[in-house]
Amino acid sequence: MKFQIWSIGKSHEPYVSEGIEIFTKRISNYYPVQWNILASPKNVAGLHEAELKIKEGEIITNLLKKEDYLVLLDERGKQLSSEGLATFLQQRGNESVKNLVFLIGGAYGVSDAVMKRANYKWSLSPLVFPHQLVRLILAEQLYRACSILRNEKYHHS
Repeated sequence: MKFQIWSIGKSHEPYVSEGIEIFTKRISNYYPVQWNILASPKNVAGLHEAELKIKEGEIITNLLKKEDYLVLLDERGKQLSSEGLATFLQQRGNESVKNLVFLIGGAYGVSDAVMKRANYKWSLSPLVFPHQLVRLILAEQLYRACSILRNEKYHHS
């Protein structure tokens, strides 16, 4: 199974970049992992939020393969404990999922098409975080879940 982490927006800000690199390297000891920072569509200054979400959604759906398992990070999604995330990853492995895509949508969320395409909607917290911090939190939690699956000491329950 391969992890792909997709995020709409700018490249990693320096204040999170080092942490993302550290956790990405750690995750790669368990699973191949790849970041895909998707640039916002061009010439969107005059677009309404709904139109922007549709354009971003087109970018996302064009990149997704039919067999990709899409996990949408959404504040209204299901919340998981760290152990619950580990179980979720194990289940996807048991289902022979080849490509697990974690998507952090744009500033206004995602289009209805992306929402419908998502295989799973996951909320990191009822709190709203800046997208840059979501990237770091996601990377850390994926690493934590991997360490739980291997019964390693990083996670202390």
